[in-house]
Amino acid sequence: MAVLSIQSHVVYGHAGNSAAVFPMQRLGREVWALNTVEFSNHTGFGGFRGKVLGAELVAELVRGLEERGVLGGCEAILSGYLGDAAVGRAVIDAVRLVRGFSPKALYCCDPVMGDAGKGFYVSPGIPGMFRDELMGLADIVTPNQFELEALTGIGADTVDGARGAISALHAMGPGVVLVTSYRGAAADAGNWGPGAAGQISMLASDRKNLYRISTPELPLGNGVAGAGDLTAAIFLSRYLETGDVKKTLELCAASVYGILEASSPPADGGAGPPELRIVRAQDELCSPSRAFEALRLR
Repeated sequence: MAVLSIQSHVVYGHAGNSAAVFPMQRLGREVWALNTVEFSNHTGFGGFRGKVLGAELVAELVRGLEERGVLGGCEAILSGYLGDAAVGRAVIDAVRLVRGFSPKALYCCDPVMGDAGKGFYVSPGIPGMFRDELMGLADIVTPNQFELEALTGIGADTVDGARGAISALHAMGPGVVLVTSYRGAAADAGNWGPGAAGQISMLASDRKNLYRISTPELPLGNGVAGAGDLTAAIFLSRYLETGDVKKTLELCAASVYGILEASSPPADGGAGPPELRIVRAQDELCSPSRAFEALRLR
């Protein structure tokens, strides 16, 4: 069984499929990488070369997989950054086509739209497409806190707000919600349980239970490009393995923390932004060096 990963790709560094494919392979999954963008490097460097490959190529490549007779062996589809609405429609068509051959295939949608302090960095039609079309198809959705609030229109920096926003997202369709890079409000930190101060969290819900897991917040400045792509890939792979949201959250958080910790200092002494050191820290994928406990929120 395989995962069809429809995302952007960079030649240097890790973002999109460059951050997602190897972790899933290292965790034992067959991955069919379908690249929607081919850039020399991620845009955090301020300059890049390459081009958007476009929706027509996405549709053509998926059709080629159908012609090979392999779509029945697809257990999940993962999508991330959408360059434009046409690519979003091609993803929708791909999910529907795969499910025609593999009805139980899960669709994990990483609704890449923006982040706190940065705002939206996608074209205007993309947030509405995620909310109105892709959420209804998704089994798993992995927004950060900014994206959760953008999708639902509900502020999520308190316990009640987060619950309400996650419930609203469930109502759109997804059975599993993972909220990455969650901070909440400092005034509400005590309500999240011990250890909230000075840490960063993820929240995960399967409709029945809501869990929080926290790790020390590493000195990553404005963050590391591809961290969200990495997180979604690990979460999907581990969920396919365990089928348990709490266990998946614990395994995912431990691996992501280990890789980010290895990525914190500039590895090459260069002036560019920090890069994920996925290959160097690959043992963190299968055997994380740290363990974190997910707590059920009541």
